[in-house]
Amino acid sequence: MTISPIASDISPKTWLWKGYTITYQQKGENGPAVILIHGFGASWGHWRKNLSELGNNCRCYAIDLIGFGGSAKPTPNQDISYTFETWAQQIADFCQEVVGKPVFLVGNSIGCIVAMQMAVDYPELVTGVAALNCSLRLLHEKKRASIPWYRNVGASFAQNILKNRFIAQYFFQQIARPKTIKKILSQAYRNTEAITDELIDIILKPAQDSGAVDVFIAFTGYSQGPLAEDLLPLISCPTYLLWGTEDPWEPIELGKKLADYPSVKQFIPLEGLGHCPQDEDPKKVNEILQKLILENHDTAKI
Repeated sequence: MTISPIASDISPKTWLWKGYTITYQQKGENGPAVILIHGFGASWGHWRKNLSELGNNCRCYAIDLIGFGGSAKPTPNQDISYTFETWAQQIADFCQEVVGKPVFLVGNSIGCIVAMQMAVDYPELVTGVAALNCSLRLLHEKKRASIPWYRNVGASFAQNILKNRFIAQYFFQQIARPKTIKKILSQAYRNTEAITDELIDIILKPAQDSGAVDVFIAFTGYSQGPLAEDLLPLISCPTYLLWGTEDPWEPIELGKKLADYPSVKQFIPLEGLGHCPQDEDPKKVNEILQKLILENHDTAKI
């Protein structure tokens, strides 16, 4: 993966997990420990505008989930399945083996579900969670009954046809092109100036790795597992929801309903931003995150 000029002072690091290479980056040596968790198809590079800034006052890590970024992409087998439980275990083991202390988790999109799952499964390792535009998993099997029948049928048909590896590989190759990635990002981002060649490269390069197609097949067919509303009632640490008001994929009106759970201490709308606010307006998001992390750290010490 190309290292961003913004993070050019950070040397690439690797960690061996279950025999697989995991890529991560770190900035900062003092203060509360923080782990940044990317969304689907992304990587640590999606936090390149946040890592260095947060590292000024925190010991901050950005990690590639197994199957994404520079991390290994093994074919799903008895040892590895691409589920939120697997990724939560990966982050928990990273916390214990590399970080060495409880952490504040920050996630974007499906990275939010990973963070919540870890907070439920390993509560002793999590001091707080900040979720940016949490994936609502609207195509989850539990939610299919509430969507129009034609969308339900279309989604089921797409999932079934993509189980055919030949078809999935062809479809994936059509997506993994600069113009297509830019078009998809233009839907998700409201600040289109943030869609740079560097960002496209960050997303495109891992998609060319051996095994990337198998990860794509595994996750596009994954309509089970936890929802945010399943996990939030079980979380014991403070949770903060940040939401770009113009997100076309995860509507803020649905997101606001998650704020009703007792674990959610604050719901913060991010005006005019889309699905990836940390990349669209890093200055605003960094200021909010830094405040939440430091306040949470001070409260935890009392």
